[in-house]
Amino acid sequence: MERFKFLRFFSFRTQLDFLPSSNPVRENLINGANTDTNGEHRDGFFSNLVYGFLRRFKSGSKLSSPVRYLEKIDGGSKTEEEEKVYSWLYALARSEIYMAFEYVRSTERGLSFTEAEKRLKENGPNTPLEYTFPSSWHLLWSAFFHPFNIILIVLSALSYITSDNPNGCIMLILVFISVSLRFYQEYGSSKAAMQLSEYVRSPVKVQRCAGRVVQTELIVQVDQRDVVPGDIVIFEPGDLFPGDVRLLTSKHLVVSQSSLTGESWPTEKTAYAREDRNTPLLELKNICFMGTNVVSGTGTGLVVSTGSKTYISAVFSTIGKHKPADSFEKGIRHISYVLVGVMLLVVTIMILVEYFTFYDLSESTLFGISVACALTPQMLPLIINTSLAKGALAMARERCIVKSLSAIRDMGSMDILCIDKTGTLTMNRAIMVNHLDSWGAPREKVLHFAFLNSYFKSDQKYPLDDAILAFVYTNGYRFQPSKWRKTDEIPFDFMRRRVSVILETESNPEGRNIQPFYRFIITKGALEDVLKVCSYVENVDMGEITAVSAEHHHRILNVVEELRNDGLRIIGVAIKNLQQTKISKQNMENEDDVESDMVFLGVIAFFDPPKDSAKEALWRLAEKGVKAKVLTGDSLSLAIKICKEVGIRTTHVTTGPELEQLNQEAFHEKVKKATVLARLTPSQKLRVVQSLQSVGNHVVGFLGDGINDSLALDAANVGISVDSAASVAKDLADIILLEKDLNVLVAGVEQGRLTFGNTMKYIKLSVIANLGSVVSLFIVTLVLRFEPLTPIQLLVQNFLYSVGQIAIPWDRMEEDYVKIPQKWSVKSLPMFILWNGPVCTLCDVATLLFVWFYYSSGGKLDESFFRSAYFIQGLLMQTLIFHLIRTEKIPFIMEIASWPVLASTVVISAIGIAIPFSIIGDFMGFTDLPLSYFGFLVVLFVGYFTVGQIVKRIYIMVYKKWL
Repeated sequence: MERFKFLRFFSFRTQLDFLPSSNPVRENLINGANTDTNGEHRDGFFSNLVYGFLRRFKSGSKLSSPVRYLEKIDGGSKTEEEEKVYSWLYALARSEIYMAFEYVRSTERGLSFTEAEKRLKENGPNTPLEYTFPSSWHLLWSAFFHPFNIILIVLSALSYITSDNPNGCIMLILVFISVSLRFYQEYGSSKAAMQLSEYVRSPVKVQRCAGRVVQTELIVQVDQRDVVPGDIVIFEPGDLFPGDVRLLTSKHLVVSQSSLTGESWPTEKTAYAREDRNTPLLELKNICFMGTNVVSGTGTGLVVSTGSKTYISAVFSTIGKHKPADSFEKGIRHISYVLVGVMLLVVTIMILVEYFTFYDLSESTLFGISVACALTPQMLPLIINTSLAKGALAMARERCIVKSLSAIRDMGSMDILCIDKTGTLTMNRAIMVNHLDSWGAPREKVLHFAFLNSYFKSDQKYPLDDAILAFVYTNGYRFQPSKWRKTDEIPFDFMRRRVSVILETESNPEGRNIQPFYRFIITKGALEDVLKVCSYVENVDMGEITAVSAEHHHRILNVVEELRNDGLRIIGVAIKNLQQTKISKQNMENEDDVESDMVFLGVIAFFDPPKDSAKEALWRLAEKGVKAKVLTGDSLSLAIKICKEVGIRTTHVTTGPELEQLNQEAFHEKVKKATVLARLTPSQKLRVVQSLQSVGNHVVGFLGDGINDSLALDAANVGISVDSAASVAKDLADIILLEKDLNVLVAGVEQGRLTFGNTMKYIKLSVIANLGSVVSLFIVTLVLRFEPLTPIQLLVQNFLYSVGQIAIPWDRMEEDYVKIPQKWSVKSLPMFILWNGPVCTLCDVATLLFVWFYYSSGGKLDESFFRSAYFIQGLLMQTLIFHLIRTEKIPFIMEIASWPVLASTVVISAIGIAIPFSIIGDFMGFTDLPLSYFGFLVVLFVGYFTVGQIVKRIYIMVYKKWL
């Protein structure tokens, strides 16, 4: 993954060349007393704290204890960089404009070109992150350096040294497959953070000053990479903010922060607000953030942070860093280390015993290498990757793109799915549900005029207009728009947040016809902004229009509050009857005169309905032990409404601002209980995911599609996005859904558990069979004083056994297994081995005793005969043991493996039995076996399955009850 170098952007050791080194005004402002907005005297404590913070921040030292007083603990999870950024921005938001200039050592004229160049050299380019791609050799080394790969390579080299070329070649091929797959995944994921560079490609208007004696203010365009702290930027609609900015002036400024919050609705900003610490950071009115853009309005701002010191960089700085290994990866590594230790110990002992028995070092070494090969689960990489690839193909049929194969396995362990509300649980479109007057009663007149507004507006029609038109047409209303004619229009803008049309008709819709024609201005838009231009309210029941009073205003807000608590989106509707003589004198360019003294009619309510498939999918996920948590930037009331519709419990809910007030312990407890978390920032989504992983020990999936979801997508065990998502979100996701349908995830969970289960089958099979076989070889060597199998016989047996396991990924799992999340258990595997391993060894010892007492002559046992018998018994044991451990039920009776596994078992067993009777067997030193021996094998395996089933049931009862 990428290695990030964070730039130091705040180096304040230099002073402006046009500022005196000692500024009495500055010292007086910082150290002197201040008066707050309420006129209460303050002792200057805050100013001292801010100045102390600035000095510490400039020097790069840790925050002093007074500064920590300014910081609020939100879960105890903020990084040091985030703490600095938060405190810095809050200090600027609470200060006056002239103090902001002091803090960044700038002036109202802007920086000089010399000073700007000096700061650019000190701070470096204004890029959110400076990143370098690791070399291909570095990625290749990371993929190669794994204990299991090292084992196979060492054994392969030793095999070539001892002229066992086929076995050495097979092991190298397995290593190549494993390393290639991992290298491909690492190389593809290393490019994820490149999308942040999208924010640094546009020119910026900057105010600079020039001149030695008389300084002149100049407006110049510079590349966004060249903007430095202290610059004054001028912005207009469409501009991106080049850094974190403290507003200096603003006029009707509306900013979109969707890249940070995920909310599509823009927010108003003003330079003249004085904020306090209780305001959430992203809701500060006088601070604009890097990566956000201007929707409407104009203004100027003072750049206070650039590059890696900005909010977006501090928040997104963890993108691309290595995730900690999950329990499965740790378990595989532990097994690898155990196998290495056991292999070194056993092989050393085997070589020594062999050498002191026959005094042939080369033969003893070759036998030791053969034992090491038998002890190594050579097919593990192939089995794991084949299982994952098979799962990926299965999900591809469900219209999913799997970028990371390991995500398939992690989905099998996933027990919590964090999802965003918009577009995932809902249809992501508005449906009109009601039309109410100011008393909360349904009124057709409100719908009538709202319909006329949507019908005649020539500006771009928004989803709400389509919803109104669809409601009217589908419910049979006959409003006859042909009787109306539009004469003018005031289009929608984000400053007014309303749209007005002026229509005329020959009949008075209010009932009396005393004029040849009538003109109306019809306005609809955001409720608060519609109420601003209303002086009257209509009482339909009484048939009169009265002036808006405080009582009317309070009642309207109460009605709207109830609707919003139900998760509805509200717009207001108002009209004004324009007399012909008056309208002709009005200047349509003066919007304030036209949109004034209007009559408030009522409100239109909209709802983003949940998907029909969402409730079913969440129910199916819950059945499989996957709990859903909603993490959204939307309002809490809207999130609760949707969650109730789809069956998610809303007993415990919380919001981002509430989480920000909590200490670490309370934060984790709140996250554990809450099912709906609303108004979350990107960093809060990240901390929620990390809390669930670290404290709750959960395997977390996260479904998101915005830039604001990137942190959580990167941190989650399974990052899930959609094909319409932001590019950085798709790059960081492990799985991309081609359709926003949660039912696809249900199939993914089932496939993940199938993959996990089949992988665990092979691990259990390999460890039990291989360890049991090696222990048996050791015992038989000590007892018989000769090799129970020659090196070539041992390698052929191991090869046939390994080939037979290729069919494991195509096996099926029991229904009960896929109903619960499956995780690697530290206790279960060792206990399973301890209970089941000795049974295999006992069968081998039973074979030794039977052949010794039944086929020996004069106390002597023919080596070729024993090796033939031991070869067949060992191969059949290792092949048939899979059927015992693959299920908790009785194999072949209550539960039967899939046909590929059964076919593999039959074919490998047949080949193993046939080899001693073939020409190949003669070449390998085998001899024919009597029929009585195969009768013994039937009895042996019946006994093995009987004893094994008893031991398995005892193990299951003991493990589930006590462990």
